[in-house]
Amino acid sequence: MAIQITTLSENTANIGCLAEWGLSILITTKNLNILMDTGRSLSATYNADALGIDLSRVDKIVLSHGHYDHTGGLRHVLRRTGEVEVIAHPDIWAAKYARLDDREHYIGIPFQRAELEGLGARFKLTRDPVKLGDDIMTTGEIPMTTRFEKIDPELYIKDNDTLKPDPLADDLALIIDSEAGLIVILGCGHRGVINTLRHARKLTANRPIYAVIGGSHLFRASEDQINKTVDALKEMGIKKLGLCHCTGFAAAARLYHDMADVFWPNNAGTRLTLP
Repeated sequence: MAIQITTLSENTANIGCLAEWGLSILITTKNLNILMDTGRSLSATYNADALGIDLSRVDKIVLSHGHYDHTGGLRHVLRRTGEVEVIAHPDIWAAKYARLDDREHYIGIPFQRAELEGLGARFKLTRDPVKLGDDIMTTGEIPMTTRFEKIDPELYIKDNDTLKPDPLADDLALIIDSEAGLIVILGCGHRGVINTLRHARKLTANRPIYAVIGGSHLFRASEDQINKTVDALKEMGIKKLGLCHCTGFAAAARLYHDMADVFWPNNAGTRLTLP
């Protein structure tokens, strides 16, 4: 089956589309239209219109985690989709904060659950993998197995006015088992790109990974982590690599230098058809 992947929201954009810090990716198969994340605000719906995409045909929404730059477009999207199942981890509703420059910044979902449900969201919250179709599933919780991938220490959950480190247990990815191999769609990869890819293979009887698309949260990574990530990606023999959003310039430049035959800048408005 041919699979079309359209990036509706990203930090950079092709001509005619809006750029916005965040991510939203539409996956279209023969039988399903799945929207992975909704961007920060209006970019996903604006760009869908610019690209001639009818969001009322979205069958399911998957939220990769509960940060505002992946969920802030929910209000706009739900006004287009109407009633729709929204699959995510229960911790998307945690009070998420970032501590930057000795100041606390709320970075969680910018809406009340009741408002989103009033717009048609039907939340399915689970820690386990969810099968969305015959060849599409979520990862569920991703175990931390590598030594070099760590949770960002500047991210927290507020509990009774106390900030505690956020384990980002809600961080998940989407796995598509295609004829060419696995296509893994990342949100931010907070629990590690390589951790995520290894988990995806474990869930699919060790199927090879064909393509990886989405955020990789390498923009604050050390040079050592970037080096080890690039080495691991090369070892996996990936054929398509569209890391973007929170990947960062340094990591993207290194990936292009070392993997120019497979790496491309995945801007908003990019459409890709995979086998």
